[in-house]
Amino acid sequence: MVATKDPAADLELLKATVQATLDLTLKLLDTSLDADATINHEVNAIDLAHDTASLIRAHVTKLSLLIINKPFTPSAILKILRDLIAGPLPGLASSIELCHAAKYTKTMSSELTWRVKKLLRELLVFIKIIPLDGKVLSDDAKNGSGKVKGNGSLASTGVVWQACDGVIELKKIGIAGLLGKLAEEQRELIEDALWELQEWGESGSDADEDEDDFRSEDGNEQQKELDNMFETQKHIPTADPDSIRPRFEKATKSLKLVMLMYKAVVKRRFKTLPSLPYFTATAAKQKAHSGTDVVETVDTIMDALKKIPEDTDELASAFYSLQAADIDKAVEECLSTSHKVVKMLLKNWKGEDDEFTAWV
Repeated sequence: MVATKDPAADLELLKATVQATLDLTLKLLDTSLDADATINHEVNAIDLAHDTASLIRAHVTKLSLLIINKPFTPSAILKILRDLIAGPLPGLASSIELCHAAKYTKTMSSELTWRVKKLLRELLVFIKIIPLDGKVLSDDAKNGSGKVKGNGSLASTGVVWQACDGVIELKKIGIAGLLGKLAEEQRELIEDALWELQEWGESGSDADEDEDDFRSEDGNEQQKELDNMFETQKHIPTADPDSIRPRFEKATKSLKLVMLMYKAVVKRRFKTLPSLPYFTATAAKQKAHSGTDVVETVDTIMDALKKIPEDTDELASAFYSLQAADIDKAVEECLSTSHKVVKMLLKNWKGEDDEFTAWV
């Protein structure tokens, strides 16, 4: 379809092209965009995603200006939409198919898929805003100041920009940076759980019960309301017949070491990760040199690092219930997973001892 000098004809072409863009975006969202292991050509999926997302961001910026500024020019909007259909949209979908876990790690493959599909969903919303009545958007439609506030074209443009930046970021941080970022988020989850556990362990005892005698009647009522609202947990009894306190001291010290392990893994292993992705010849050479498959090792490690915060939550729950057997089991599970991580990463990616080895 070629734009004409007839405004009415151009408007009809615009309607058809907007629908075609929506159809393609929906198709890409609904189609299973899984990474294909049979694709062997050496196109870097992260580079492709970066470049196509950058183009989409630029095109959306132009569209955003065209739909709010007079005069309304269907032919200009048509050209941008056709450019999107011809290159960036199919290219963005191809980046997912190229990003196979065996080359890029499961973490990067799933992260790229999630970010690309988020971008496609937000783009779908934006394309639907393009006016098809031959007029630019009203101030209400532009600013979201009408009946449905916050959903104006400017807000939608910003959301698409943010989604594009999320895809673009992956090239900047790389696989090693993504692994480090996710590991740090998991470490923070453990830190939060540890802080809450320490707050619980350091407050409340039989002595607290005695203090209730000195509280005012109003204070007692307020405390009861809070207790009911938050279902206040039991505290370690002063007598401590089940030796919860020694277990608490040991567990909190262990969790602090686990948190140090996360930092050490990020600094000494993820930041020194060999350049990824690597392709067939490079992979065979690397494995022969170090005796390990880097990608397989990283996938296993990330699964373990994700599990430890879950183990930590189980440990905290066991303490809150004052169940000694459950505490021992949860501590063992948490430490066992941590030991698995350090054992797999004991030597560096070249199969040599280093600072991390000594620290472990």
